[in-house]
Amino acid sequence: MVTLAQSPVHSDPAILGGRLVFRGTRVPAQTALDYLDDGLSLDEFIEQFPSVQRTDAEAFLQLARGDENSAG
Repeated sequence: MVTLAQSPVHSDPAILGGRLVFRGTRVPAQTALDYLDDGLSLDEFIEQFPSVQRTDAEAFLQLARGDENSAG
């Protein structure tokens, strides 16, 4: 199980008004979901937002899908 301390995303009122962002960035987590919903790949998302670590994006997508216990 992922704890808040281990979460690849977080919310801070001082960053983008508290929107959920990838840790250490100002990239909204929703942007990753939007890319995939638009038919783009995770590789394309990472290319456009290189400050997001691939492992963080993958972990977030697992959490978003609700399969946090699956092997990545």
